[in-house]
Order: sequence, then C-alpha cells, then structure tokens
Amino acid sequence: MLVWPAAALLGFFLCTAVVVVLGASSTARYEFARNGAREPRRPAPRAEAHPAGSRPAGATSGAAEGQARRQAVALAVRPAPATAPAPEPVAGPAWWLVDEAARVLAGPFADQVDADWAALAGDLVAVAVFGTRRPDATIAPRPSPADRAWLSELGDQLDRLPEDWDALLSDTDPLTTLVVEVAAALVEAGLPLYDAAQGRPAGGVCLVPETGCSGVLVSWRTHDRMGVHGLRGAAAGTAVQQLMNAAVADSLVRLGFVVQTFGATGCSLVTALR
Repeated sequence: MLVWPAAALLGFFLCTAVVVVLGASSTARYEFARNGAREPRRPAPRAEAHPAGSRPAGATSGAAEGQARRQAVALAVRPAPATAPAPEPVAGPAWWLVDEAARVLAGPFADQVDADWAALAGDLVAVAVFGTRRPDATIAPRPSPADRAWLSELGDQLDRLPEDWDALLSDTDPLTTLVVEVAAALVEAGLPLYDAAQGRPAGGVCLVPETGCSGVLVSWRTHDRMGVHGLRGAAAGTAVQQLMNAAVADSLVRLGFVVQTFGATGCSLVTALR
C-alpha cells in the first residue's frame, strides 16, 4: 500500500531536479551569448593581393616547368670552356741537335756520338749541344759530363802551381787567364804540371809568373832521380832538359801561343794566345 505513494514522491523529486538543471544550463548559455555580443569582432586577416592578380596554381607550376626546361636546354648546348693545350714536357739535360738559331731539330740523345750519327743519317745541318730543352724549343746549354770531368782534372792541375801565383791569381787579372789557357793546352797535350805545392819527385812542366814581361815562364823539370840525384849522368840530364824545353815551346807555338826564348837555359816566355 505504501509503494505507490513512495514512487510518486520519488518521481516528483526527480522532475524537480531535472527542471533545476535545465534552468541553470539555459541561464549559463544566455550569459555567454550576452558577453560575446558586447566584444567587437576582429576582422579576419585578408591575404594581400598581388598587383598582377592571383594566378591559378596550374599556371604557376607550368611556368616553373617551362623555365626549368629552358635552363636545362641552355646547359646542354652551352659549349665547354676552351682549355689551353698542355705544355710539352721538358726533358732533363741531354744531347740535342740544334740549328743556327739554337732551336731543336732532333733529340734527346744519350751521348754526343749518337747525336752526330743522327745528324749524318738525317743529312741535317746541325750541331750537337748538351743542355736542357726550354718550352720554346730552344736549348739552355749545360756542362756535359765530359766537360765536368775535364774541369775537375784541370782544377787539380792548377792546384799544383807554385806559391808565386797565390798573390796574382784573380778573376780580373789577364795573367791569370793566360796561365789557365797555357795549363789547359799542356794537359790536353798530355804534359802534366809539376806539383810544386806538394814537392813530389815526379817531373812535369813548371809555370812561373813573369810580371815584368806580363807573361808566363815555361820550362820542363825532370824527375828527381835525373835532375837532382843525377843517376844517369849530368850530360844526359842536361840533354833531356834542353830537349824537353824545346818540345814544350814548340807544342805551345803549334797550339796558338806567342812564345819566345827566355834566358840561356832554354826556358820559354809565353805572352799571349793568338
């Protein structure tokens, strides 16, 4: 009997609660709408229009593709930059055949004999020269191995000159040039200089400066066994001394020097080279 009155009372309370909730919700929406109406609306940002107007996306992409295609064609047909020809490699010192203007006609060759044979075989009017080839096909002369060996040998012979030359030898003294020429001619003839600096017993050609006549005194010195100890007798020593002095003087005359007899011992005076 009490169930129905209780159910009716419960339904009443539920309906009342629903009405209260709906009223509160309506009031909140009304307040929110009223507050929103009071605030001024901000204008929506407007995209800046291009002076030329807007372009369709398809037109823009087509123009970009056309420009890229033109650039690719330009790169494809652009001529490659001209490069200078690589310079011809310059060989090291060797023998070459050159003409009167010192320009290379043939080479390089291992030695002078090969160069001379090549000139004969090719009927070339050329001269064999040792040196380094320049980029302009000319030759920068260099001392050949034979020249270097000869200069070394001549230097050893000049070291044998007596102390009288120490105060006279200089690069600008004409007498220095003359004694070097005389020494070179004698060594080339197979006549060594006497080693006065070391005082060795072996003989050779003596070269002494004669400043009064601006010349070089030339004489032959025999080995100490003959000239000092006289083991073969005084007459033999004197005869050989005179004979060798005359032979040395005659050799220098034939080699182009101005030679005159000096003193009674057969010593010769060399004053110039013709």
